[in-house]
Amino acid sequence: MRKLSSDAAEQIDWSSPRLVCVASDFTRYDEHAIAQINRSIELVRYRDYDGAFLTLDLIASTSAIATAAGQDDGPRAAPRGPQTKTVSQLHEQAPEDLRNLYDALEAYLLSLGDDVTKTTRQLYYAFRRIKNFACVEIHPQTKKLLVYLKTDPAGITLEPGFTRDVTKIGHFGTGNLEVVIGSHQDFERAQPLIQMSYRTS
Repeated sequence: MRKLSSDAAEQIDWSSPRLVCVASDFTRYDEHAIAQINRSIELVRYRDYDGAFLTLDLIASTSAIATAAGQDDGPRAAPRGPQTKTVSQLHEQAPEDLRNLYDALEAYLLSLGDDVTKTTRQLYYAFRRIKNFACVEIHPQTKKLLVYLKTDPAGITLEPGFTRDVTKIGHFGTGNLEVVIGSHQDFERAQPLIQMSYRTS
């Protein structure tokens, strides 16, 4: 407004601004903090290789519900559709055993390589190298985690109640194979499938 005039400022759509934070590193507390805020925020980590190369890595990302310009932070209408809660809210509401199961899954996914990053989407957590290789939904009511992997379902033996071909079935996240994890036994059975997805991403 100061530099371009109030008329120019009025032509800008302020309904869904995006904040990009660039730093040499971020902590898990930073990722958790942005997940609690209804804002579109991205955490980007840079690495400077002696001035010869500069890399930028997307560490975490959250999406906000668009609001009218100037609207305050008061109560907002819930998003339309069957899913009205964010994955962060579902995570907080999950029973302790399901949270522990998710923590074990997250630790395993991040341990697959130094190139793995976690991104918090509105409805799921995404784990990626260059591309997403695992998208995780948390379902407190059924006490299960749904994991979508980029693994060809035709190359494995599908097990009802554990694995499902979702190539032609709509779902959040990316991946052709749905894996249902409701116990640590399921988690152990899922690990070879997760590794296959990681290697091909």
